[in-house]
Amino acid sequence: VRANACVIFLLVMAAVFWLYRLVKVLCSLLSYWEIRSFYIKALNIPSVSGRAWGGARGRRARAELPAPLQDGLCNYSWQEVQARLIALQREQQMCVHKRELTELDIYHRILRFKNYTVAMVNKSLLPVRFRLPLLGPVVFLTQGLKYNLELLLFWGPGSLFQNKWNLRPQYKRAGARLELARRLARAMVLLGLANLLLCPLVLVWQVLYAFFSYAEVIKREPGSLGARRWSLYGRHYLRHFNELNHELQARLSRGYKPATKYMNSFTSPLLTVLAKNVGFFAGSLLAVLIALTVYDEDVLTVQHILTAITLLGLVVTAARWAGRAVGAVARAPRGVRRGAATRRAFIPDEHLVWCPEQLLQSVLAHIHYMPDHWPGNASKAETRAEMAQLFQYKAVFILEELLSPVVTPLILMFALPARALDIVDFFRNFTVEVVGVGDICSFAQLDVRHHGHPQWLSAAHTEASAYRRAEDGKTELSLMHFALTNPRWQPPPRSELFLSQLKEKVQQDAAAAPRAQPELPPAASLLS
Repeated sequence: VRANACVIFLLVMAAVFWLYRLVKVLCSLLSYWEIRSFYIKALNIPSVSGRAWGGARGRRARAELPAPLQDGLCNYSWQEVQARLIALQREQQMCVHKRELTELDIYHRILRFKNYTVAMVNKSLLPVRFRLPLLGPVVFLTQGLKYNLELLLFWGPGSLFQNKWNLRPQYKRAGARLELARRLARAMVLLGLANLLLCPLVLVWQVLYAFFSYAEVIKREPGSLGARRWSLYGRHYLRHFNELNHELQARLSRGYKPATKYMNSFTSPLLTVLAKNVGFFAGSLLAVLIALTVYDEDVLTVQHILTAITLLGLVVTAARWAGRAVGAVARAPRGVRRGAATRRAFIPDEHLVWCPEQLLQSVLAHIHYMPDHWPGNASKAETRAEMAQLFQYKAVFILEELLSPVVTPLILMFALPARALDIVDFFRNFTVEVVGVGDICSFAQLDVRHHGHPQWLSAAHTEASAYRRAEDGKTELSLMHFALTNPRWQPPPRSELFLSQLKEKVQQDAAAAPRAQPELPPAASLLS
C-alpha cells in the first residue's frame, strides 16, 4: 500500500509539473504575441512572411520597401528596435515625465533589478561563501536561492520595493536602518522556515525537473555530464552593468572554447595511469565477451552476461571518454559546432602543449573579469579551483540544483540574517532616482566620478571612496561595453573624458605594435 501511495504521489507531481510547463508555455506565447503586436503597430516593424509577399505584385511591393523593412521582424537587431523606440517617445510621449528617452534610460528600465544584483555580487554581499572540509571555499547560488532572494528584495509582498520602479521611502532614510535590518532579518528567517516546510515537495519537483530535462540527453550523450557551463554565480560576477541577456550570452559563448581549453589543460598523472589501465582491462574483457556472443549467441543466455557487458561498457566510457566535445551537448553555445571529436578528460592529448598563462589571457579577452591574483598564477590549483566556481561541470550544476531545496532554507535562516544591515545600507547608499525611470542602482549610471576605481585610467578624476567604488574595474569596463554597444549614447562628462583618454591609449598601443600583427579596429581591441 505504501509503495502504491508513493507511485500515485509521483504521478500526481509529474502531472502537476507537466500542467505547470503547459501554462508557462501558453503565458510565454501570449507575452510574445503582445510584444510582436507592439513592434508591428507602435514601432512600425513589419512582420514579413513568405506568403505575404507571394506573387509578382507582392515581390514588386517588397522591392519598393527600404532594405531593413524587407527583412521583417525576426531579423531586426536590438539597436534598430531601440532607435525606433526612442523616436516613438519623441512623437507620442509614452513616458510623460520625460521628453526624450536615452539608450541608458531604456537599459535602466529593463535591467533595474539585475543591476542591483550584479552590484551586490560585485561588493561581495551576495552570494554566501562557505569553507567546507575537503572541498575548501564554496560559492552556493542556485535558481531556487536566486528566486527566494528576488522574492525577498524586489517583488515579494514585504520586499524593499513598493512597486516595480520605486524603493520604499523608509529604506532611503538612515534613521530607521536598524529597525529595517531587524525586519529584513526576520523576513529571511520566516522565508527560510517556509522553504523548510515545503522542502519535500520542492525536492520531488527538482528531481522530476532534472529527470525530464536531462535523462534523454544523458542517454544520447553520456559524456554530457562532463561538459562545463557558466555557473549562475559566474554569470552575475562576469556581467557588466547594463548588459542585456543576449549581450551577456554572446560574450560568454565566445569565451566558452578558451575557458574549456584552460580547464582541460590540468591533468593528474595518477588519474591518467589509473584511467589507462582500467580502460584497458575493462575494454579487453568487453571485447572478449562481444567476440564470444558473435561466435555463439547462446552466450547471451548465461546468467548476468548482459549485465556484465553493460557495466564494462560504462566503465570504459567513464575511464576513457569522461570528457565531452566542445558544444556536443544540447544547449551548446552558439558558434560551437556539434559533433566535434570528444576530448578525453582523464587521458590527456599527447600533442597538448601546456601553456596555462596564455590560455588564461585568451579567456580574459572575452570574460573581461578575473581576480587580481590570477595573472602569473594560472598554473596553480587554487586558480583553477576559483575558475571552476565560474565555469562548473554540468554534473555539479545538476547536483547543486538537487541540493538546493535542502541548503536554501539553511542559508536563509542562518547565513543571510547577519548581512541584513549591510543590505539595507547598500540599497540606501546606492539608490538614485532618475526622472522618467524611477529608482535605480547608482552603479548603473556608469559615472566614473562617483564609482570609478583609482587603479584605472580614471585615477585623476574619480572621487569614489573605497566603499563606493566598484571592484575589479566594473564601472570602467561596463562604461566601455555600453559605449561600444550604443555609439550614439552621450556619456557624462567625466566618463566621456575617460573614454577619450582610453581611445587615445589604444591608438598609441596599436601604432606601437609590430606590423606583422594584424591591426585590430578600436571597437575590437578596446575591451580585449
